[in-house]
Amino acid sequence: MIQESLQYLRTDEDRWVRTVLIGGILSLLSVLVIPTFLVLGYLVRVMRGTMHDDDHPPVFDEWGDLFVDGLKAFVVVFVYGLVPAIIAAVVIGGGILSFAVGGGAESSSLIGLGMVGVLVGSLLAIVLSLLAAYVIPAAIAAFAETDKIGAAFSFGELRPVLTSGTYATAWVYGIAILFAAGLIAGLFNVVPVIGQVATGFLGFYAAVSAYYLIGHAWGELRDVEMTERDDTMGESPAV
Repeated sequence: MIQESLQYLRTDEDRWVRTVLIGGILSLLSVLVIPTFLVLGYLVRVMRGTMHDDDHPPVFDEWGDLFVDGLKAFVVVFVYGLVPAIIAAVVIGGGILSFAVGGGAESSSLIGLGMVGVLVGSLLAIVLSLLAAYVIPAAIAAFAETDKIGAAFSFGELRPVLTSGTYATAWVYGIAILFAAGLIAGLFNVVPVIGQVATGFLGFYAAVSAYYLIGHAWGELRDVEMTERDDTMGESPAV
């Protein structure tokens, strides 16, 4: 399955280079925010197609729809990422406050409590961040299937997927692909500019491959039925 995911974009022999160029450039421009929404919108399209067992990669077109899908996906990522951040900030903040008010031998217990708070907060932040990273792709897949952002937060629907070996395997494979792409991009960091460019293009390619895996896992687990598609959808040119 990993090999298929890495070959996914290249199955569109006529347009895969253009797709990677557009995706890579948008990734490099992600600091401008809007390009981030467009890339996320493309990943939603990847999921929406692969969960219906359509392995023909989408193209960058219908930019308005792409932006809206990406904006909704960003909301999902933001909400799931906000919870760990708030919890960690409260715990770590409490520990730092203990350091600030502590002083002298009589306050050693308070300082010790602060150290424990910072340590526990840091560990909690790591655990919750990993949990969020595990849930987010499934949540985006739920949105992609239903086109309803509320579905991304329906834990009753998400739980069977999240606790399945199929999804867990797809997620691990996806993380492995992203990690490998990061390592390869890191090799180019000897020349900073080249390293940044490589990170943008390799990161986009790896993200598409990872979401290909999640899309297929979601479709298999949810038994998503193939929907009727416009015959010209796959033939619309990229702009």
